[in-house]
Amino acid sequence: MTASALEIRKSFAHVEEIRTAAGTTDAGGPLRKVAVCVVLRNPYAGGGYVADLTELIENSAEIGTQLGAEALRLLGAPVESYGKAGIVGSDGEQEHVNAALTAVFGDAFRAAIGGGEAWITSVTKPGGAGTVIDVPTAFKDEVWVRSHYDALEVRVPDAPHPDEIVVIAAVTNRGRINARVGGMSLAETREKGL
Repeated sequence: MTASALEIRKSFAHVEEIRTAAGTTDAGGPLRKVAVCVVLRNPYAGGGYVADLTELIENSAEIGTQLGAEALRLLGAPVESYGKAGIVGSDGEQEHVNAALTAVFGDAFRAAIGGGEAWITSVTKPGGAGTVIDVPTAFKDEVWVRSHYDALEVRVPDAPHPDEIVVIAAVTNRGRINARVGGMSLAETREKGL
């Protein structure tokens, strides 16, 4: 990954491929889930309440582009669903990681993976090194496609340190194997031109 205005200590990726569910499969082939993370220094760590979080918001576009490009490369297929998440270390506050995941990040992430029309599902929390977070995912062009409601469990073993933030972008190549709870179908989204 390239350099950023934000100080990045490391990047981390998680790739998972699911071939069957409940002992069977469907015509869609394996479900591939990818999460790409960066661990960055929190510029507001230890500073108490800070009203203006512009530094994280504005510089998150570059992070969104980098994470999106790497997630797409590791997925090795067109993206069908996506999500974002973050963990802030104990010297920061949850609002810091939220600042790194606003629409500035989201728009850059969308552009890097080849578009998307739907709101990007998201979750954040405070935590220490090795904290587990479930990154929610949904269909990238229409949030009401239930077959793509899913999550990817992510854990960076040595992050975040107290003065760090973990920013996570997740993508999948399809919906759940054998999804059958109704809702809008992929065919219906294509009829709508999505």
